Amino acid sequence: MALLFHPDLIKGRTLGKQMSQYSFFSYDSHEALHLSLKEQQIIKDLFEKLEYELNQSIDKHSKNIITNNIELLLNYCVRFYDRQFITRENINTDILSKFENLLNTYFTNTAKEIGLPSVGYFADQLHLSPNYFGDLIKKETGKTAQEHIQLKLIDFAKERIFDTDKSVSQIAFELGFKYPQHFNRMFKKNTGYTPIEYRSLN
Repeated sequence: MALLFHPDLIKGRTLGKQMSQYSFFSYDSHEALHLSLKEQQIIKDLFEKLEYELNQSIDKHSKNIITNNIELLLNYCVRFYDRQFITRENINTDILSKFENLLNTYFTNTAKEIGLPSVGYFADQLHLSPNYFGDLIKKETGKTAQEHIQLKLIDFAKERIFDTDKSVSQIAFELGFKYPQHFNRMFKKNTGYTPIEYRSLN
């Protein structure tokens, strides 16, 4: 079964404004939703309702009922993906652990050559789409993947600031920053101190 509709159907409606919130549209095929028999039946029932409505004579209620059923179908998909993230906890924990290792390796060996990492970089390393990876991390930890990257960056920065043989600029470049002032700004935003102030306090 497939559901195809013209974008104009949902323009100006609640569903049209919310479409970007359904991040699963950007998942890769190997991140597909695995449905239980009960869940399959719910989806089939919604398809039958849509088919029934499409076979009726069009009246002033048709567009509303069709878009409401499409929205209901998508909302069930969100619910089922949430369930899938929970039931695949062991796999998710493994991905989190690999993500942590990748972060450590990146800031130890790679950042200086490549620059600051993106969520897409780690998703690619884990063979996941950026949206699926981001949703998984958020569901498992309550923090976004970007927040995890930034926290790890701050941890490494704090550690390296204690090395008084290195200037703040050297540390910034080692962590992947092109410009030291960007590093200073990010560090102050996260700690309340400039790198120099933090070094002198500790």
